[in-house]
Amino acid sequence: MAAKSLSRKDPLLPAQTCEAEGRLLLARVAAVNIGIVSTRLTGLDGVSLEAEKWAIVLERLGHRVYYCAGELGGNGPPGFLVPEMYFAHPRIQQITKQAFGPEAADTPKLRATIRKLADAIKMRVGEFIRTFKIELLIVENALAIPMNIPLGVALRDFIAETGIPTIAHHHDFYWERERYQLCAVPDILDAAFPPDLPSICHVVINSLAQQDLRIWKRLEAELIPNVFDFSTPPPEKGGSNAEFWEAIGLDEGDIIFLQPTRVIPRKGIELAIELVHRLGDPRIKLVITHPAGDEGWGYLQWLQKEAHRKGVDLRYVANRIESVGIKVQRGSGKRPTLWDAYVHADFVTYPSLWEGFGNALLEAIYFRKPVLINRYPVYVADIAPKGFKFVEIDGRITDETVEEVRYLLDNPEKCRGVTDWNFRLGKEHFSLEVLEEKLKKLLLFLTAKLPSKTTISPSELKLSPK
Repeated sequence: MAAKSLSRKDPLLPAQTCEAEGRLLLARVAAVNIGIVSTRLTGLDGVSLEAEKWAIVLERLGHRVYYCAGELGGNGPPGFLVPEMYFAHPRIQQITKQAFGPEAADTPKLRATIRKLADAIKMRVGEFIRTFKIELLIVENALAIPMNIPLGVALRDFIAETGIPTIAHHHDFYWERERYQLCAVPDILDAAFPPDLPSICHVVINSLAQQDLRIWKRLEAELIPNVFDFSTPPPEKGGSNAEFWEAIGLDEGDIIFLQPTRVIPRKGIELAIELVHRLGDPRIKLVITHPAGDEGWGYLQWLQKEAHRKGVDLRYVANRIESVGIKVQRGSGKRPTLWDAYVHADFVTYPSLWEGFGNALLEAIYFRKPVLINRYPVYVADIAPKGFKFVEIDGRITDETVEEVRYLLDNPEKCRGVTDWNFRLGKEHFSLEVLEEKLKKLLLFLTAKLPSKTTISPSELKLSPK
């Protein structure tokens, strides 16, 4: 069946009117009510973690932040739950199954289902806006990757019809992922992921995405990398985090190789297994802290079989790790946290084949841990040029790799020098203070086109250029 475009079904308000009216909202008050919207805003995935960092910095700047998503946790700002926004909602999963893959088919029923759900979600977004008097939207990845097609369409329509000032924060795009290449409704992806609307300011997390957006969509984007709170001193080993060893089932003398990522194929965890296998030290335990399931359970099952075959002690402990958000703090006391795992780690493995940026890498740098890293494209383009010192691989574990790792394990003073160097560079380039300055400029940009009689000064907005 010939493709039909959802983008042409609904008339939109005149673009210039939408933009002007939306920008006026930002001029009326010093403290702006900001709504952060995504499919999920909880847990340890990169989008949720980065959204929380943005929320913290925006609140530091005097703004009020509210969440709206299909899944929310207890650590973030006040929230508005819309179950159909979650990518794992049964109705959304059914749409995704019908829209992508070799069996995908463009049918009137599929399009009608997308439209019906999009309209329902759009109404809930409106409720969120009215409930919290939202003046600025930040959309976290929901307009970049079609894990929830109706959500993307709903947001595109809502922004177009209201002209609300919007920052579309893109972490990764559908054209970067193989599972989205076979699509029954490519016109919908073209219209909404991301949309070209006058009230949207696009933000990407790496320079490759910035180039891709220009090529694929002819859109310009601001570049704001992932960050971490390098100013708060990390906890020391011992004391209240000592129960981590018991919770994970470790013995005195064990060596922890930490794999702090979700269990999905692009994380390349089989390379970490190969490294531990070739090191040949039975004291080494490979500990995976983040959950599987976002892309099915087959990869975890294969990794467990591969580890068993190679004699590697693999510990999948996601169900024993408490998520406490991005603040390095104690959890409820019932379970150890991700930060406890970092404190006790001897080495961090990060052999990802692809990353939008690399949250776990920044965490390892912050905790001053030596790192094995696969030279994924964004690392090569945006991180390696800063001068960090890691054990680097190009898609495979070599004898040289094994010797470099062994040398760092056997020479703690040399290792400390390396990790201290990395910490200084991380704080310089990827701190919350860096994010704060970039967000100041971004918010100033959103108000720059206001008429002079309504423009307020940077001091009144609590913003200032760098």
